[in-house]
Amino acid sequence: MTDRRSTTPTEGWRVMTSDAGRLWATRERPFSPKAEEVGAARTVDGDDLAELCRVIAEQESLAALASAP
Repeated sequence: MTDRRSTTPTEGWRVMTSDAGRLWATRERPFSPKAEEVGAARTVDGDDLAELCRVIAEQESLAALASAP
């Protein structure tokens, strides 16, 4: 895999491209245990950058909901 840093819209995530061209991203900082309990995944994948960004946004949204009072 090739490590490829991006500033937007994947800020805080390390983006990698597999040899087959699939994109993967790993969050640079762990989610809280509460966020992980509700299903926030620290590593995600997508067929293209748009899909990867959508999946990252979903994970960040799950984490935000878990942190809400």
